[in-house]
Amino acid sequence: MSGADVATGGRAEGRLVLLGNAIVDLVMRVPSVPERGGDTVSTDTTLTTGGGFNVLVAARRLGLPALYTGAHGTGPFADRVRTDLAHEDIEVLLPPLAEADTGFCVAFVDDDGERTFATSLGAEARLTEADAATVLAALRPGDLVQISGYGLAYPVNGPVLASLIARLPRDVRVFLDPGPLVADIPPDVLDPVLARSDWITCNQREGRLLTGLDDAPAIAAAIAARLGPDTGVIVRADAAGCRLVPPGGEPVHLPGRRVTAVDSNGAGDAHTGAFLALLGSGLTPVEAARGANAAAAFAVTRHGPATAPTGGELLGFLDGDPLVARLPPAVLPPGRERPTARADQRSRAEGGGLVP
Repeated sequence: MSGADVATGGRAEGRLVLLGNAIVDLVMRVPSVPERGGDTVSTDTTLTTGGGFNVLVAARRLGLPALYTGAHGTGPFADRVRTDLAHEDIEVLLPPLAEADTGFCVAFVDDDGERTFATSLGAEARLTEADAATVLAALRPGDLVQISGYGLAYPVNGPVLASLIARLPRDVRVFLDPGPLVADIPPDVLDPVLARSDWITCNQREGRLLTGLDDAPAIAAAIAARLGPDTGVIVRADAAGCRLVPPGGEPVHLPGRRVTAVDSNGAGDAHTGAFLALLGSGLTPVEAARGANAAAAFAVTRHGPATAPTGGELLGFLDGDPLVARLPPAVLPPGRERPTARADQRSRAEGGGLVP
């Protein structure tokens, strides 16, 4: 049985198809980011695969089949990316570029868990129209296409991706994370992607760049008003949880979970990947967002960018929570039975929500 069949209980259905970039992260832990012209000594340095890889991992660990469709190169960084994708059972669509290695990002993580980035572009920033045609031909009905503003901000990739998104069939759902570079995306690239997106998910800083507003409720309302009732909106607010506006629905605040954060790097990706996996498995947007809040909270308690929980870890983290009764079979570890009907009834009575 294929990975797709296992993840969907024997039925090959939708996958997460990432149109973003998987790169290598050089993560340096520092007491604080030095001032301009200053210096600091890293207390710990690690090399990991990051970027869009983190979203793929978060979704794959919760049972959603995943396909990486970004460009990748030839060299030590590209080899590292492909090895880690294979380890997480994530398929790669495009062949490697022979003339360039995959790029990398230097991530400074300070003592408060906040992160600051600097990125060097590589093969992942050289997507072509031929690549886009290959992606389009590989899509299946029910696929969930995720795109990041990082790719849209790249001078070469942006126009290619915008054209590709505009040509996607309607039986494919599009999820946009505008990312921290959203202000650098040209309107002729960003606008058609916004118009085609079924969901927008962003943090408060990215939402402020999109709307000029500061607080999560106002940001979510403004984005929802701009894009219309067919598009769902999530504004992530770190420990405060998220603000959700389901397509055609009323806005709701979904509280976060109190944890001791040690590393916020990858928390937004964990939230996005978990939301995609849970929504793709049949949960309602509210249920999926509550589960995503839990996945992001779990992720910040561990060091590293790709720290989203497996199904078993999410179940343990939700210990006794009524949302457990609503988790789809794909999330349950082998041999784990679904909770009793009584627990399921309690979950429905409480809206399938997390207990804050």
